[in-house]
Amino acid sequence: MLLMGNMRQILHSFIAFLRSSKKTILMILTVTILSILLTSAFSALLNNLSNLSISSLGTITTVGVEAYWDPECENKTEAINWGTICPGSSNSFILYIKSFSNVKTTLDLLISNFEPLELSEYMTLSWDYNEIQLDPGQVIQVTLFLSTSADSSLVYYLINSNVNSFSIVIHIVAAA
Repeated sequence: MLLMGNMRQILHSFIAFLRSSKKTILMILTVTILSILLTSAFSALLNNLSNLSISSLGTITTVGVEAYWDPECENKTEAINWGTICPGSSNSFILYIKSFSNVKTTLDLLISNFEPLELSEYMTLSWDYNEIQLDPGQVIQVTLFLSTSADSSLVYYLINSNVNSFSIVIHIVAAA
């Protein structure tokens, strides 16, 4: 019986507290619901943006060297399909470079004809070549890296300009 009396007293106290704190409780509920709704909306937006991607093609030109897919230099390549590129991603490609120079040479990597040109502000092409000299006929492995910025201005550019692909010309040149 004493337990029931205590339960009633606790219940009455709780109801009195709720009546006197209606505005505070309503505000807490409103803020909680708004937070959940905004978090869900931003999550959906970010999920859609993270799935934004473009297809790409890189054309390879060479001077004094040739580029191949395989270390035996049987499958010459003049193009790289980077696949689908997403903001913030980095894609890599392995090539085998064979020197056709008559003297020891080093290599230079140059790029041109970025299409659309504005993407060159958001993408970087690099490689792991370490400036070693190649003997005539020597074959080395190099990895090309195409890195894409995660900057939100890239996303806005891709959407506003309706960009769905890009191309680039990659020059690998023997430099004596």
